[in-house]
Amino acid sequence: MARAVLYCGDVLAPRRVDEHFAAEARAVRERGGQVALIDHDALIGGDAEQAVATVPRGPAAAWYRGWMMPSERYGALAEAVRRRGGSLVVPPARYRSAHELPGWYGAFSGITPESVWIPAAPGCVPAREDLAAAAGKLPGGPGIVKDYVKSRKHEWDEACFVPDLADTARLTRVVRRFVDLQGEDLAGGLVLRAYESFVRPRTTATEARVWWLDGEPRLVTAHPDSVSPRAPEPELGHVRSAVRRLGCRFVTTDLALRADGVWRVVEVGDGQVSDVHRDVAETAIADVLVDGANGA
Repeated sequence: MARAVLYCGDVLAPRRVDEHFAAEARAVRERGGQVALIDHDALIGGDAEQAVATVPRGPAAAWYRGWMMPSERYGALAEAVRRRGGSLVVPPARYRSAHELPGWYGAFSGITPESVWIPAAPGCVPAREDLAAAAGKLPGGPGIVKDYVKSRKHEWDEACFVPDLADTARLTRVVRRFVDLQGEDLAGGLVLRAYESFVRPRTTATEARVWWLDGEPRLVTAHPDSVSPRAPEPELGHVRSAVRRLGCRFVTTDLALRADGVWRVVEVGDGQVSDVHRDVAETAIADVLVDGANGA
């Protein structure tokens, strides 16, 4: 299992790779990589041993490639793999750094919207005075609400956007609605971010997802939510420096073109759980994973 990728198994056919990743897994095998399966539902449910029951034993370093999971569950996966004699290419601390905003924000400060955060458990809404104090650390004007990992951008007006962060009553309503909608999936706590105006896609591609391996951009694609499959060509020198400061092996950076023509990093993620635009060839990510395992 020297060049292995751990994929999520299909819920209805556990011996097969989840359909969403099946073509990519075939491409990994075609490139000489090995594929093993984990039970994502068992892992999320708290049974990491059952989740890795079919992973071959023995010393090897493997990528995980599949559905997003909380940092704590990723740590449990790493420990379960360790007990079988193996390891994950990305250790739990590095996964958390790339997966959660407080982990990556410092490395990207200055090229991403200003942000503050408040640790919070699912179902817990911070007090109004705590929200006001946090908002007061940001520039005046509008902002957005999210947790350490995700926003509710599809519920923009009710659970994401705040027209004026100084309006504590409105801010509290948006935060409360966000917390309600996230439920048990709320990750880490609440994040407030300064709002920046980005160019809306028209005739040019204005949103990109860049895939980085060991500090180098290996692939630039359209963002998964983009209607257009065409990838833009952002300048990446300043982003490369930030990725190297972060020090994580396999990460993605989502870039958007601000109204003033500046490319800004709007999100960072661990590449193992980052989705791909539907028009990107499955061989593209397979190449990165197999090459990266060979270089481990």
